[in-house]
Amino acid sequence: MSTNRRLESREPSYPGSQVQFYFNGAELIGYEGESIAAALLANGFWAIRTDEVTGEPRGIYCGIGHCYECRAEVDGVAGVRTCLTPLRRGTQVTSASTWEIGAK
Repeated sequence: MSTNRRLESREPSYPGSQVQFYFNGAELIGYEGESIAAALLANGFWAIRTDEVTGEPRGIYCGIGHCYECRAEVDGVAGVRTCLTPLRRGTQVTSASTWEIGAK
């Protein structure tokens, strides 16, 4: 189980309801409609994948879908930009997948 990195406040910062989702098999909690990348960061995961060439960790960089650093496999679809993809109940996110093998 990961650590909650969200800021504590009197009012909920996000209007969506809490939902369970999965990252590399770990069950996590996020808010429906927030970006997958934001939900992962709030759960303490700053690295979403590793670089195909160097193996270095990659995560949120631009946060607006231009850089492709936050790519992951989401519900079986490879190469999804997690900063643009809204979280839904039961979403399955995987950092390593077969689409990375042989990528240049």
